[in-house]
Amino acid sequence: MKPNMGSADRVIRLVLAAIVAFLYFSGTITGTLGIVLMIFAAVFALTSLVSFCPLYAPFRFNTKTK
Repeated sequence: MKPNMGSADRVIRLVLAAIVAFLYFSGTITGTLGIVLMIFAAVFALTSLVSFCPLYAPFRFNTKTK
């Protein structure tokens, strides 16, 4: 897996994941919507930690600077 995410993209994903986690654990978002958003937050956090987004690969999209 060749990294295809830049630092700004990684930070934005981590911030969004943290916001969703905070809203979920504070009880602001609940139910099915909360679970779905937490799954997306986990995927965002995981992809930002490994610097690779599988959805970018088929479209040859790369936010990493050379």
